[in-house]
Amino acid sequence: MYRIPFQVMLRNFNTNRSAGVYLSPLADHKGSALQEKVVLFCLAKQNLLKGTDEAMFRVRFHGRGGQGAKVASRVLGTAAFFEGYYAQDFPLYGAERRGAPISAFTRISKEPILERGVITEPDIVMIMDETLLDDLQVRPLSGLPEGGIVFVNTAHTSEEAKVRYKITAQVVTLDLIKIGLDMLGRPVLSTLASGVASKLVGIREDALGMAVEKEISEIIPDKDLIAKNREVALYCYRTIQAVEVKTAQVVHKGSPVFSMPCEAASVSSPSINVAGNTFLRKTGNWRVFKPVWNYEVCTKCRICVAGCPDGCIALNTEGFPYADYDHCKGCLICVEECPMKAIGSEREVHAW
Repeated sequence: MYRIPFQVMLRNFNTNRSAGVYLSPLADHKGSALQEKVVLFCLAKQNLLKGTDEAMFRVRFHGRGGQGAKVASRVLGTAAFFEGYYAQDFPLYGAERRGAPISAFTRISKEPILERGVITEPDIVMIMDETLLDDLQVRPLSGLPEGGIVFVNTAHTSEEAKVRYKITAQVVTLDLIKIGLDMLGRPVLSTLASGVASKLVGIREDALGMAVEKEISEIIPDKDLIAKNREVALYCYRTIQAVEVKTAQVVHKGSPVFSMPCEAASVSSPSINVAGNTFLRKTGNWRVFKPVWNYEVCTKCRICVAGCPDGCIALNTEGFPYADYDHCKGCLICVEECPMKAIGSEREVHAW
């Protein structure tokens, strides 16, 4: 998604959002209260960027499917847009499945953004799941320049995380999962991470609050839940201390054009003839909660075995079910499906 600041929108208020630009709130005189609030807010911000340098913030989010990395990048981009900046945000993921690694990107600039593609040298890296730091395939810290900022969602302190994961950049930590469970009742981290990122970038509270309302209202209709998301985003925003970003670079004025030759299918789409190795991928560290059986209540009905989408539940020698915790992703379908309520859930704790 590419956004242009409000000053430009006044001259393009009939541009369709499907073309990559937001409709101006002025285009509909009968707009919602939020639209009217956005108009007044942006009018007050028209001189916000005068006299600032032409640096661009590049923020890269790393999370797992279902945690809200994509939404977090959108909220950050929308908040920057409400501040009067140009903004660009988009996700990148392979298999669209819960728990799989996902990346999302946000660029924020005073100048029009001509860069495209993934952010290879981010100023800020947002780690929404700390187990990704040990994942050699994800490598979330790659490309981070000296002086950059790393946020880690963990219960440990910044100093502990810096030593444990051998991070040379500035480290900021906050236990988003605990805050999400306490304030929202679920480990969804989208608005929480956007609150942290907004504070690190320097977005103001009022812009963040309106961005949360706008983006979350497009996903869920529950006004109370939208208000809770706004509250928790601002809570995280106020909890994090401001940190100076020293790596922001100027906006690139142009991009080179590459000519890619057309290759035969035997070259561009090679066949893969090796044996499958999915089992070698330990997906158990994706969990927030793990299923636990009470064998005194279990009737050995095997519904949990049949219902596990990943085939991670087997039977022991006595016929009782148990989970392969190396591969159980913690979806807790077994907990929901058990007719005897013999399966409970326990919060995972990362100890190191």
